[in-house]
Amino acid sequence: MFLNAKNGNIRFNGHDCDYISFGSGDDVLIMLPGVGDGFRTARGIAVPFSIMYRCFAKDFRVFVFSRRNRMLKGFTTKDMADDLDAIMKRLGIGAAHVFGVSQGGMIAQQMAIHHPDKVESLVLAVTASRPTGVMREALISWLGMADKGDYKGIMLDTAERSYTGTYLERGRKLNKLIALAKPKDYTRFRILCESCLEHDAYDDLNKINCPAFIIGADSDKVLGGEASEELADKIPGAELYMYEGYSHGVYEQAKDFNGRVLEYLIRQK
Repeated sequence: MFLNAKNGNIRFNGHDCDYISFGSGDDVLIMLPGVGDGFRTARGIAVPFSIMYRCFAKDFRVFVFSRRNRMLKGFTTKDMADDLDAIMKRLGIGAAHVFGVSQGGMIAQQMAIHHPDKVESLVLAVTASRPTGVMREALISWLGMADKGDYKGIMLDTAERSYTGTYLERGRKLNKLIALAKPKDYTRFRILCESCLEHDAYDDLNKINCPAFIIGADSDKVLGGEASEELADKIPGAELYMYEGYSHGVYEQAKDFNGRVLEYLIRQK
């Protein structure tokens, strides 16, 4: 089957991380998820994820990497990019197209700045180069809920901030179900949220010299739409597409999202 979905775990530099792979294309596409990775890694989700993103499977060999399984307080998005560089070397991946969503986009920025030889092109979706006021408010709110062990609160607030229109009710119901599987520990989630609050690549964005596609949402209640516009203004030659009437979960909600990303990536092959 062309999806060729596989679950994996890789050791590197004394650490390990979970990942999945799928697809049969000649080019490599790396996908990096957001802070939800703090609650659940990519472990065991190869088949459903490959089906959800099957449009990429023909043209790319796709890898989805979680953060390392054990992180200490103070771990940064730059550290996460350094880990990705080490993982790519371990797997023999010379360079890849890198598609980052939310915090994944922050790691992707750091990759393009500090490991430019590893990045052929960038897709930065609903992400930011530095904290915005909206972003600080959202993350501080989630950290407060984490302190109280309020997983349901985090999930419901995420739904409210991420979806719009009729999709919002679907998001509420789905996140209520997710909230039933309460995590044993919030440490990993806290570290990822704190690293977002410390992320600041703004002054180095002009060092990004690969093709870059920025996708934002004008009603983003996690970052604010201006975060995407700022990225496009600072990255040389970047293309920008702003969805109107969508929020942070546009990558799930907009039916043309994956096709739009694929069309851009194929142009960079």
